[in-house]
Amino acid sequence: MTEAELPERDGMDYDVVVVGGGPAGLATAIRLKQAAAERGEEISVVVVEKGSEVGAHILSGAVIDPIGLNALFPDWASEGDAPLTTQVTDDRFYLLGPAGGVRLPNFAMPPLMNNHGNYIGSLGNVCRWLATRAEGLGVEIYPGFVASEILYDDKGAVRGIATGDMGVGRDGAPKGEFTRGMELRGRYTVFAEGARGHLTKQLIAKYALDAGREPAKFGIGLKELWKVKKDKHQPGLVQHGFGWPLDGKTGGGAFLYHMEDEQVMVGFVVHLNYQNPWLSPFDEFQRFKTHPFFRDTFEGGKRISYGARAITEGGWQSVPKLAFPGGLLVGCAAGFVNVPRIKGSHNAMLSGILAADQLATALAEGRAQDELSSYEASWRGSAIGHDLHKVRNVKPLWSKLGTFAGIPLGALDMWTNTLGFSLFGTLKHGKSDAATLKPAAACKKIVYPKPDGVLTFDKLSSVFISNTNHEEDQPIHLKVKDMALQKSSEHDVFAGPSNRYCPAGVYEWVEENGAEPRFQINAQNCVHCKTCDIKDPNQNIVWTAPEGSGGPNYPNM
Repeated sequence: MTEAELPERDGMDYDVVVVGGGPAGLATAIRLKQAAAERGEEISVVVVEKGSEVGAHILSGAVIDPIGLNALFPDWASEGDAPLTTQVTDDRFYLLGPAGGVRLPNFAMPPLMNNHGNYIGSLGNVCRWLATRAEGLGVEIYPGFVASEILYDDKGAVRGIATGDMGVGRDGAPKGEFTRGMELRGRYTVFAEGARGHLTKQLIAKYALDAGREPAKFGIGLKELWKVKKDKHQPGLVQHGFGWPLDGKTGGGAFLYHMEDEQVMVGFVVHLNYQNPWLSPFDEFQRFKTHPFFRDTFEGGKRISYGARAITEGGWQSVPKLAFPGGLLVGCAAGFVNVPRIKGSHNAMLSGILAADQLATALAEGRAQDELSSYEASWRGSAIGHDLHKVRNVKPLWSKLGTFAGIPLGALDMWTNTLGFSLFGTLKHGKSDAATLKPAAACKKIVYPKPDGVLTFDKLSSVFISNTNHEEDQPIHLKVKDMALQKSSEHDVFAGPSNRYCPAGVYEWVEENGAEPRFQINAQNCVHCKTCDIKDPNQNIVWTAPEGSGGPNYPNM
């Protein structure tokens, strides 16, 4: 059935449409309602969220700087249902080798790396809490609906989004339960999709929002939640490590965060500008847990959940233009993660608040579908800009000089930036992450140990406990633009790195009966991390939105 043959979509009109129910999108919606109440006006706001519920797709460490929560709800911590209860009490940093390591003295760390005053907790649960507050203020929230299409007016301005059709078969034909998507039209539309959002990517291309900026940079973050034995648990303990198991040229690091109820979050980040196509971020994560400094934490414990998600790492230099006709970018869609702090939720919420204040003013003036240049002009001078400017050289120094030279120089640069200057100015990032892989023949193959099923695990058992599910009879949402190119380059030159960079076992090169290798896509496994969309060396794989409510269902992550 062609688009012309489909029934017309129903539609609803709002002042502001928000795409994404993460910390940035919810902060935007909440602050809009607060601003309306302050002005004695009414602002209609809707949030559309592709997860089965708010928080289902949220994955973060997380040690959370509460500055954003404080700005929205100054008394949040004293409320009986406060989403964060475990404050950081002990902050440790380690340089790791294969058999041991060195704890770095806290006094040597730049002041902004101090986590005291921050909270350990589940960002997904924070978002669930924010959603209840947003609905209490009159925000409409639609979970389980994917924003699949951007709507434009006849002048090229964004006028809203359309949610995806439901009940479409693998062959693209409507099934018996077919339901047409809905148009959600707004005077302004805010895109809060998180890292590498599929609509944000389209907007950046359409409006050239990245013109004059450095290439976007990313990492992949992998995380497990464990229930550990009581004698292994130290509530409030924060541990960060870098070095082993990664080599000195590959950026990344690990964390262990002890939250309430004998729960420990363990995670691993690999910068996606790595060069060796044989590297598997998932397997490096599993190796990390065997380090003698940390493995004892998990002895006698049980793994509860697993997930993975791309992280924006470009920072100050890579933030695209944030305003365009009819809309704005906020949060990780804008790239507001502070890489050395491994924190983005505080800036996500602050960007939502900043955007909402500009939107409220524009709406009060009767404006619609224009470009809110005031938002673009204000962020670099805000707390967000001050946060990112101080750390702008950490990522490029690490990338250019490696772990053992780049990290000390990055720390020095953070120290001098507290005094208002940098020895390096503002460094460039260089290549995109897709362009950094070397041919497989030029790199050493990495052989990973088999998982033991107790401390280390395989991908499929990990995906199982992420509660990932997609309607099986639907079009594959991972699109390969040129299958011949995938074979001649991704397979023949780079030895099929998609099988290794994907943390969910989505991609396989299958060889059967001596036939040419066949590229198999197990879309049912996809945890929506977006790594394939970022790291494919030819940018030949495109992540698109599956049917609504598909993907992971993360509990307490």
